[in-house]
Amino acid sequence: DRRESKLTLRPPSLAAPYAPVQNWQHQPEKLIFESCGYEANYLGSMLIKDLRGTESTQDACAKMRKSTEHMKKIPTIILSITYKGVKFIDASNKNVIAEHEIRNISCAAQDPEDLCTFAYITKDLQTSHHYCHVFSTVDVNLTYEIILTLGQAFEVAYQLALQAQRAKPLGAAAGETIETKSSKPVPKPRAGVRKSAVPDQDSQSHASVSWVVDPKQDSKWTLSTKYETTIF
Repeated sequence: DRRESKLTLRPPSLAAPYAPVQNWQHQPEKLIFESCGYEANYLGSMLIKDLRGTESTQDACAKMRKSTEHMKKIPTIILSITYKGVKFIDASNKNVIAEHEIRNISCAAQDPEDLCTFAYITKDLQTSHHYCHVFSTVDVNLTYEIILTLGQAFEVAYQLALQAQRAKPLGAAAGETIETKSSKPVPKPRAGVRKSAVPDQDSQSHASVSWVVDPKQDSKWTLSTKYETTIF
């Protein structure tokens, strides 16, 4: 019952210090029961050998832009975002190409040199390798909304995990799946959000925006979130 799914989210400015906006794009239920779909061009992915947060993301954006600038046809996909993660869907035949769980996404950021380009980094649990997936859109505002929606997906997943922890009976097995009111399994939170200090920026200026999540390597659900803004 959607009436039972009411979830209180912190606004972006409280979920992460110095976030450049005051409101999320969607109602939480949109990310819980449905999905947010965005059309984008998929420039490709690359292995990240030395993970350095948004610096790695931005390096990958620059390299993938250069390697694809002469390509005549770049695949168009639909990015389907929910609190569970992100799916790549082929725009032409609607087949799911890839799927990344929210807990394996470590960073999402716009390219400061081209604000229509953005990327996020994922961790392959089998190999422990990190890969950066790079996309572009036709409009900088669309790219900005995608990054903000990814940030909201992290916040919804985090709040659902807290809700599940509060509802869990005492003495329950530590590793069992937790059911929320929406009957959707969510991972158990192992720690709270650590607020990272970011230098104050003029929120009215146009900025490249990133949402960073740094899960600890051996933890299923340890979040550190922050917005980073770079003013040009």
